[in-house]
Amino acid sequence: MTLHDDALATLRGWAPPTPEQAALRERYVAYLESAPDGMWRSSYPRHITAGALVIDDSGERVLLNLHRKAGRWFHFGGHCEAEDPTLRSVAEREAREESGLDGLRLHPEPAQLDVHTVAFCGERGAVDHLDVRYVAAAPAGAREVASDESLAVRWWPLDGLPELEPAMHDLIARARDLLL
Repeated sequence: MTLHDDALATLRGWAPPTPEQAALRERYVAYLESAPDGMWRSSYPRHITAGALVIDDSGERVLLNLHRKAGRWFHFGGHCEAEDPTLRSVAEREAREESGLDGLRLHPEPAQLDVHTVAFCGERGAVDHLDVRYVAAAPAGAREVASDESLAVRWWPLDGLPELEPAMHDLIARARDLLL
């Protein structure tokens, strides 16, 4: 099974939590059915990306990445690579690489879909990231390490989060529902 096949099977089998998420799932599935190269950064003007929001074992803190290019706090995520066998493995690899954490426990199914335009992805201009977001629990005592893609990586208490996009607040709530 190819990564493309896995992504289609994952999205077709996913039970979205809201009608809005169901509509996005249908959009992603239709896109992948029409774009055999839709998993790769080279696919323009859109492509699939994946990532994970990391929460601590108490569910009271989230680990966020101050993205170097965007200058904003986000979950961990990025582009698919040739060696990734599954969409979930893309999310796990990105979270591990960007957070420095080993032993993450990823929920088996996606938690959220989000479409966002990135002005700095490639040389052809703006591109839409069709992001598939998972959630992961960090092991107790985990120590984060920022990657080259981040200006900083930091644990944030739920009652003291930085300014985030509304979808990130929804993702945090979903993470708590799925992992606690």
